[in-house]
Amino acid sequence: MIANSQGRLQNRQPISIIDIGSNSVRLVVYEGVARAPTVLFNEKMLAGLGKGLVSTGRLDPDAVRRSMEEFRRFRALSEQAGSRELHVIATAAAREADNGADFIRRAEEVLGTEIRVLTGREEAYYSALGVISGFHPAEGIVGDLGGGSLELVDVRGEAIGDGITLPLGGLRLHDMSKGSILSAGRIAKRELARAELLKQGEGRNFYCVGGTWRNLARLHMHATGYPLHVMHHYQMDVAGSASFLKRVARGDIDKMKGIERVSKNRRGLLAYGATVLNHIISVMKPGSIVISALGVREGYLYSLLSDAEKAADPLISSSEELALLRARSVRHAHELADWTGDAFRAFGVEETEDEARYRRAACLLADIGWRAHPDYRGTQSLNIIAHGAFIGVDHPGRAYIALANLFRHEGLFDDAAEPRIRALATPRYRERARLLGAILRVVYLFSASMPGVIPQLRWEENDRGGLTLVIPRSHAALLGERPEGRLQQLGRITGKLLDMRAEQ
Repeated sequence: MIANSQGRLQNRQPISIIDIGSNSVRLVVYEGVARAPTVLFNEKMLAGLGKGLVSTGRLDPDAVRRSMEEFRRFRALSEQAGSRELHVIATAAAREADNGADFIRRAEEVLGTEIRVLTGREEAYYSALGVISGFHPAEGIVGDLGGGSLELVDVRGEAIGDGITLPLGGLRLHDMSKGSILSAGRIAKRELARAELLKQGEGRNFYCVGGTWRNLARLHMHATGYPLHVMHHYQMDVAGSASFLKRVARGDIDKMKGIERVSKNRRGLLAYGATVLNHIISVMKPGSIVISALGVREGYLYSLLSDAEKAADPLISSSEELALLRARSVRHAHELADWTGDAFRAFGVEETEDEARYRRAACLLADIGWRAHPDYRGTQSLNIIAHGAFIGVDHPGRAYIALANLFRHEGLFDDAAEPRIRALATPRYRERARLLGAILRVVYLFSASMPGVIPQLRWEENDRGGLTLVIPRSHAALLGERPEGRLQQLGRITGKLLDMRAEQ
């Protein structure tokens, strides 16, 4: 019998979620129920169930037929992936259509499981949980724009406040306005002006959830030449994005850079998504527009976790998992994370909460490139970190973690840094990345990437006003020219006189 691939965590059982929306139906198979979920398989179909719902009161018959065929495939795919559970949720179109109940009954027969039709309040709740699960911490108003409705809900850390549902989904707005962007704008303005919830968000984040807004963000990345095409935690400056959103709201998208990356079925809804976002900005006056790749599905998955699992840091959890899958020793990675905290304190380097988290994640990920050719270990590590499916970290934080690992492998020269990633990091983060990389370059020469030695190393003040790295007597043979050279590099970066000696 062939064993499971070692590229997967062995203590996880796949779980599937099917999301039946007004515009799309999607199957996502996750590696398991986890704080930082990993996707094993993902497939969607733009069914358009909610097309014409406003005028007919019924789900589109062709979309119903196509969806049933897709559900058969989804069930087979879920079984093929080895899922232990299949959860199915449905949103606005299914709960509002006259033939919604019949559609759900037929879909349950095809899928072989019960379908949970979410109320508007439940949809807002799970959207909020999705954002809470993906940000550290979440603070602002969540807006989940689907095909049939817009859910708005207030989040403050793990607390979920008031939520409302508005009839402003892309397909619904298209039907209500009879395809007129101007009319859609008037409808959105009228509905959002009554949304008192938005006025509580002035100066805070507005979290955009949903495929239409993600595609808007993708276009904005191309329009601005943004260097990192990772959707989660992408931020759009409110003032800086105003002209872009107005252009999309006019429907002037055919010649926009990157439009070919948006499926033709999605393009028709971009103007409505931009229109709604423009009016939200006008009413709310947010401090920033933040894109969330996590929404109702991930919020539902998060709800299945224990309280202890929910309390875990998603960035650290996913970094630990990647270390388990790719590093030579997870224990060694944890030793690095603890010891570098002591080293920063010895050097008088203060850290914010996020900086400490990012340093710890960088240490957990410091050995994930070891199987690559030596000349490319730094580049490979940087690419995995910069483009990985991490949550709980913003883009400058990703750059810090990635650059620290690049410096750790390839040296401390500025020209070693990948310019596009380097541009994302703040000057403070770039400085911290070089410092952390320099410390890692020293300590790896004593550990040989194996656990046990690092906790025995310590820094002491020396009589020259600098610091001495003290090596346990039992490991005195590890002293030598190469670690001494690396230590002097660290000294030049920190401006401190450094030396090393064996314990007396």
